[in-house]
Amino acid sequence: MLGTIFLSELVGMALLIILGCGVVANVALSGTKGHNGGFLMVNIGWGLAVFVGVLTSAASGGHINPAVTLGLAVDGAMKGEAIDFADMGVRFAAQMIGAIIGAIIVWASYKTHFDDEPEAANKLGVFATGPQTRSFGWNVVTEAVATFVLVLSVISFKNFGAMTAPNPAGGELTSLGNLAPLAVALVVVAIGASLGGPTGYAINPARDLGPRIAHAILPIRGKGASDWAYSWVPVVGPMIGGLVAGLVGAAFLPGITL
Repeated sequence: MLGTIFLSELVGMALLIILGCGVVANVALSGTKGHNGGFLMVNIGWGLAVFVGVLTSAASGGHINPAVTLGLAVDGAMKGEAIDFADMGVRFAAQMIGAIIGAIIVWASYKTHFDDEPEAANKLGVFATGPQTRSFGWNVVTEAVATFVLVLSVISFKNFGAMTAPNPAGGELTSLGNLAPLAVALVVVAIGASLGGPTGYAINPARDLGPRIAHAILPIRGKGASDWAYSWVPVVGPMIGGLVAGLVGAAFLPGITL
């Protein structure tokens, strides 16, 4: 079971990064077909990346985000469920490894454009987030708030998907269920459009840390530094947001059966 979870989360996370960091590369790097496509293109691309990532990791529940894993665990614990730390550890490991693999694939896909790009900041921006205004405390707040919105939405969809209503033809109808990946994708687009401006909305520790590690180890021409001084912000902020969302979800979104 843990092996299935590991592979599912790894594949889903790798695809998330391939498409998510891929759209950033298409917009940011010189000479690409999508160069200067704009922030909205990035928002939509990341939303669709989440959609594909969640669909392809359905066997493990489609977490593909340590903050989501933490938030769901806290939500369950507050409702009397035991926390499975082995499960959480396997998910965290798979998410990080998948993120690194996905980032390496993006670099290989855009290799010539990385070589031709004159700005080191644009190269790093493909892999990792960075703030428009560097203020670590407020950057953490932005990431925490944005991730809170994401994880609380995931908990809401989980509860809503569990709701059932009488089916005139017999049996039960699931209210959301199979549409949950699309719903999460739309939330990610909304977060990017509304809260993405200050920090670039990592909202996922593995999404930022894994590709940042890839940036550090890959032989990228003229890549510059990996900005490790900022690297803790898109890890700590999202984990705080996920934790608080789990607590709030348990208190105010208990799940209702119709």
